[in-house]
Amino acid sequence: MTLTHTDFNFPGQTGVYHGKVRDVYTLANDIIVLVATDRISAFDVVLPKGIPFKGQVLNQIANYFLDATADEVPNWKLAEVDPMATAGARCEGFRVEMIVRGYLAGSAWREYAAGAREICGVKLPEGLRENERLPQPIVTPTTKADEGHDENISREEIIARGLVSAEDYAVIEKYALRLFEIGTKMAADRGLILVDTKYEFGKLADKIMLIDEIHTPDSSRYFYADTYQELFEQGKAQRQLSKEFVRQWLMDNGFMGKPGQVVPEMTDEICRSISERYIELYEHVTGRKFEPAPEADAEKRIETGVLDFLANL
Repeated sequence: MTLTHTDFNFPGQTGVYHGKVRDVYTLANDIIVLVATDRISAFDVVLPKGIPFKGQVLNQIANYFLDATADEVPNWKLAEVDPMATAGARCEGFRVEMIVRGYLAGSAWREYAAGAREICGVKLPEGLRENERLPQPIVTPTTKADEGHDENISREEIIARGLVSAEDYAVIEKYALRLFEIGTKMAADRGLILVDTKYEFGKLADKIMLIDEIHTPDSSRYFYADTYQELFEQGKAQRQLSKEFVRQWLMDNGFMGKPGQVVPEMTDEICRSISERYIELYEHVTGRKFEPAPEADAEKRIETGVLDFLANL
């Protein structure tokens, strides 16, 4: 059983936004409840079936890292109100996502292989290979689209278009690189390599805050450290914990989110295997055993958690 849609009406609720995989409820205009559903998206398309326990994995990994980095970078979280839901401060989000890359992989590699030597205004040297470690982490932002595909954008374009001021951009870039540095060290402690990830930021009054998820398999790519060098030298695919295997499965079956393409059949076996990979990542990244929340009546459980949180404010 999966939770792929929610339709709550909490006390003081002033709005709801159904994203690709998260449902965000605004309460009394200053608190949000972010519900991580079991929806899964790839190539900016929400796939037709949910993945068991995916929402719980995403929510609990995000909370693990929000708690671990709060002393370094302020964030929106107030409380985990359910294994699938978190309550926090409502911030005014910037219209960009900060993608930090430590290795040339995924879409950046695909662009590089097609001849690009500059991504989001960042110049890349000749002769790089797939999954190669970059000289230093780079920031390759994208615009944040409500619908359709996010688009690569440079720092200069972001500032010129007034999406983020130069002063605020300097802060979010500094925060993004610091979070990536912390995430890299935490991953290394677990035998993993943090390859790339994305961060979102917003403002609460005049304070810049980290918002949304952090270092989850939906926002990040991890390689296994023990086999990285050998596989890289042999030019073989890396063992990885990320959503890239979902994208690869879709590509192998002729789907990249382009017009006219049809999502391949998501069998129970495929959904189960994706779920197992998400749980594996949770346990590997956090060092904790995954404790699945009861699947029956998840909506009622979430509602109870939110009401308890509100009663104790």
